[in-house]
Amino acid sequence: MDTRINTFDGQPQALQHSVPDDIDEIHRRTFEYFWLGSHPVSGLVRDRLRADGTSINEIASISGTGFGVLAIIVGAERGWITRDQALDRVTTIVRTLSKAKRFHGAFAHFLHADTCEVIPFSPKDDGGDLVETAFLLQGLICAREYFSRPTLAETRFRSLAQDLITGVEWKWYTRRSDGPLWWHWSAKYRWCFDIAISGWNEALVCYVLAAGARQHSIDPVHYHQGWARSGAMINGNTYLGTVLPLGEPFGGPLFLSQYSFCCLDPRRLSDRYCDYRQQVEAHTRINYDYCQSKYPGTDLWGMTASDGPKGYKVHSPTQDNDVISPAAALSSFPVCPEEATAAARAFLSYADGKLVGRYGFVDAFSPGTGWIAQTHLAIDQGPVVAMLENYRSGVLWALFMGAPEVQRGLSRLGFTTSVQPDAQDHV
Repeated sequence: MDTRINTFDGQPQALQHSVPDDIDEIHRRTFEYFWLGSHPVSGLVRDRLRADGTSINEIASISGTGFGVLAIIVGAERGWITRDQALDRVTTIVRTLSKAKRFHGAFAHFLHADTCEVIPFSPKDDGGDLVETAFLLQGLICAREYFSRPTLAETRFRSLAQDLITGVEWKWYTRRSDGPLWWHWSAKYRWCFDIAISGWNEALVCYVLAAGARQHSIDPVHYHQGWARSGAMINGNTYLGTVLPLGEPFGGPLFLSQYSFCCLDPRRLSDRYCDYRQQVEAHTRINYDYCQSKYPGTDLWGMTASDGPKGYKVHSPTQDNDVISPAAALSSFPVCPEEATAAARAFLSYADGKLVGRYGFVDAFSPGTGWIAQTHLAIDQGPVVAMLENYRSGVLWALFMGAPEVQRGLSRLGFTTSVQPDAQDHV
């Protein structure tokens, strides 16, 4: 077996991986997207920033805000900000969100960062987005577990966060059937998009949270018939010499195996359909091998959804637009640290440093045409911060996997988990 792609650490204790200074600097600068680039009053995370760090508009992303909460925890763990600063910021965020319109508990995809008003994602997408909401809740649950002291300030934060977490009406989003959860609902346009949340894709955490919810939980039948499609999400074919357990041919864009696993720990997680360590490893290997066959000897790799010469698009081996996204490789650090490190250094030196923006790497570039994005994107920057920290300490995995609703959801859906690493000392 090719050993270029390392496996997750199989030891039962927390990961303790050091990184070189240049990788630490990338980690910190990417964190600053969320710390310095977010709205100064509401705390909501702007969907995009220019490469120089300036604001483009006041569109805030709900999933980006969830990743931002994770980044704030990382900042406190790393000592880049104090614990009190982190608590103050996440408290500001939940207070802001408590004023936002919700749709049977789910938030819209975009909010105005200043007024908190809903900004339609598309002409008829002006309502609840259940997947975006799940990524927000990942962050809130981790923060609730992290800020666990019996102080007045931390107790107040936990109460505010818990109101948002328990308010999602997961069962309502099943449309009273035994099938899947449904992605969107609008008070005006109802279920007009008719998009089922079916696997395999980035939304696994949606079902874990829905099954484990204290209120409005769903029955496991929705996971097995709706998400897993009674086993139809299983792949099992071989691509570039690697067997892919789940999903579309060649695995699709890498965010499919990254967003949910910023908090769900795949290292010792399995169910009747898959060993999720194998899924993440296989998907990453296929993506890496495909890019290396196309750009041999360059250490450039990583295809996901990102900005491109013709706007935001999906990029993958089967949708090859000659676009590489640095976040895709850097978010793979827990799987392949050597290859991710080599990629980071290749990105640093590419075109005399033109991939380096104010907040880490710009969103994407095209090796074939020389095009370079002039943007940072929240939902790409966020997984970089989270996954690098999971590689370095495992703290986000430990926080999330220890949460009661996550443990309950995994148990109800039939997942098997071995002993998870303990969280590092946050005190």
